[in-house]
Amino acid sequence: MVGGLTGAFLYINFLSPQPVEDENTFSGYTEKKITPPAPMAASNISLSLLPNEDFKEASETSTPSVVFVQTLSEVEYRAGGWMNWFFEPRSSQRVGSGSGVVFSAEGHIVTNNHVIQDADKITVIAGKKSFQAELIGRDPGADLAVIKINTGELPVIKKGDSEQVAVGEWVLAVGNPFNLTSTVTAGIVSAKGRNINILKDKFPIESFIQTDAAINPGNSGGALVNAKGELIGINTAILSRTGSYAGYGFAIPVNIVKKVFNDLVKYGEVQKAFTGLNFIDIDSELADRLDIENLDGVIVADVKHESASDEAGIEKRDVIRKINGVRVRSKSQVEEIVAKSYPGDLLELVIERDGKIVNKKIILTNREGTTTLIKRTVYHAKKLDARFETVSKVERDLLGIENGIKVIEIEKGGFFSAFDIPEGFIITQINNRSIESPAELEKILTSIRGRFDVIGINKRGRRVYYPFRR
Repeated sequence: MVGGLTGAFLYINFLSPQPVEDENTFSGYTEKKITPPAPMAASNISLSLLPNEDFKEASETSTPSVVFVQTLSEVEYRAGGWMNWFFEPRSSQRVGSGSGVVFSAEGHIVTNNHVIQDADKITVIAGKKSFQAELIGRDPGADLAVIKINTGELPVIKKGDSEQVAVGEWVLAVGNPFNLTSTVTAGIVSAKGRNINILKDKFPIESFIQTDAAINPGNSGGALVNAKGELIGINTAILSRTGSYAGYGFAIPVNIVKKVFNDLVKYGEVQKAFTGLNFIDIDSELADRLDIENLDGVIVADVKHESASDEAGIEKRDVIRKINGVRVRSKSQVEEIVAKSYPGDLLELVIERDGKIVNKKIILTNREGTTTLIKRTVYHAKKLDARFETVSKVERDLLGIENGIKVIEIEKGGFFSAFDIPEGFIITQINNRSIESPAELEKILTSIRGRFDVIGINKRGRRVYYPFRR
């Protein structure tokens, strides 16, 4: 006890830090003032880095137009191998969720294709109300889909112009991450025209708006809006090693969304335009090898035979510097320009060839190599309980095949489902006989007996065959 008291006395009187005193005499007594410590450097940070916009109005404007999308899928699986002869296929239900954006007063909603893909039932939840949705159309190449509910009471979102979006601009991500409805996060546009190679379609369109606004699973199909509450993109992907937000999210520019939406509602199919060209970006190594000084533009890697570009005289290794007077900086920029165009549109190209400037004009074509608008034709093979379509010329050229019938939809438990041929498979031959039409395919499969082989191309572009016996 004595030691403790002695130590406390010594600390208080001799060892503890003493305040700096400033003696000022006033009215006969001495006042002691303790000088406050100097302000920390952090308090000198300028507030100019904070957003000037009030996000409250943008949130209130956009949130009611973003809905919660739930999907239900029936997944059928078999025991495998010889056990298929003895056991019926089993099924289970798979539940998915995402977001959607009200796009029209008629009840049309835009979401991501991967949100509703393979769904047997789509439910839209807005507030405390739920609606059964109808699939209008989808475009795997842009990862977009349009669904519709029978109500006009939901507010339509205001649409902006993605071409006017600037890097550094403040944006909000509105969606339903982790089933948390009506969630809003803020960030900035950190880049434009990003290509992250996530779409596995044969004709992908990747020219994403990159943002650091937090986007998580469930945000897919939701809205990316500017400070005015205007839609500038559809949130689609995150860059993460964990599956959750880790810094950056990616949104499809609204100008692409507008075209895909209009085409699906009006024609049932996106009117895709094709140049007949394959491009690659220019990097320093490639520029040195080809003796190119300016790294802007894209290099023509391939020209499809008898395409519009081939007829216009565009050659392999040409460097495209401008399109319609706009300087070209990347492959994704070119893809975005083409994605917003229609068959029959004219593109004026400024090309550098062997150090000289050459001007070329090409007329974009559709998937059949013409300039007319196309309506999708799906053949319902009632005897097979499945739907098929003829593979387009563009896709046949890409795969190197002369004919093909694509499996579009298989009715569960139907005749064709017993073959275990997946949707998306392209049938080219049966017993080495070329199949030219869906009607011919239906006739052969319903009449053939004995052993036979179905030959075709799978989703990976590989040639495979399925052996059967009836």
